[in-house]
Amino acid sequence: MAADEPNPTAARTTLLAPLPDHQNVTTRWWQQLWRRHTHITTPLRERGLPCDIEFGLSAHIVRVTLSDDSYLIISPPQDPPSDRSPGDPEGWIATREDPDDETLFEVVYDSLPSEDPGADPRPEARHGGSAEPLIEAIDHRLAQLGLLPAPAPPHTSPHPAPTQPTPRAQVATGAPERGATYAYGDALRDLTDRLNGAESHADAAALLHQILQPTDGLLAQLGEFFEAAGERAKEAEEDDGFDLSYDLADAAAEVRHLGEVLHVAEDRMRALTPLTPAPRALSAPARAPSLPPAAPPTSRRTR
Repeated sequence: MAADEPNPTAARTTLLAPLPDHQNVTTRWWQQLWRRHTHITTPLRERGLPCDIEFGLSAHIVRVTLSDDSYLIISPPQDPPSDRSPGDPEGWIATREDPDDETLFEVVYDSLPSEDPGADPRPEARHGGSAEPLIEAIDHRLAQLGLLPAPAPPHTSPHPAPTQPTPRAQVATGAPERGATYAYGDALRDLTDRLNGAESHADAAALLHQILQPTDGLLAQLGEFFEAAGERAKEAEEDDGFDLSYDLADAAAEVRHLGEVLHVAEDRMRALTPLTPAPRALSAPARAPSLPPAAPPTSRRTR
């Protein structure tokens, strides 16, 4: 890359807004809510916008602080509240408000289901709970107002999807199992190979996202898998089925707890700075090779 070309990776690392600074950040319930909203908060933080999770009228909301002391409220349905899990509502409404100016109230985006069956549907309503149109609308409006600290990253998504796993030759030990394949293990091996070859900490963070994303990441889906396996074990007639279901439920809980512990690992990885290579020491002048030792004099034998 030429020196005068912008580096999207570096820009994304530099402009990531910090995490909130309050005591709830260390609590398990807040961390779980944060993980469920990273598809909203991470793109905004990459634009330099600080975000937080708060409780609204009847559901949790995302509060975005703006540079003119106003703020955005990104909210799911509140009245009546959504029956869906936090972070995955039927739609979003984003409003701009100012605590010191009651006249400022602007709807930036609204994809909530219409409460009036006879009213014409809003254009955004077709997007439902999708995050990308919401972020695009916020980008557009804040850019108009001059309140966007950083432009949108010049790529569709900050988290590239993993490539399809490369088929690997099966290693046979004795008689190979009929049709035995390990596509899921191979997919994770390929992700590990990509991590080993990542050119920056930001690229490594994007791969961590594939593991730690709170709804679709590997750990979240692995927890779902163990939970489903436990439910299947309960269907057995043997008593051991119930014992196995408890073990699998414990495994699901441990995997989910691991995701909660590592919920900020992606952000921390992206914020890392690569080590500066140490200057090379001057090489010592080459020495002339030592001469071999002289052969001992041969003694003459007298007759």
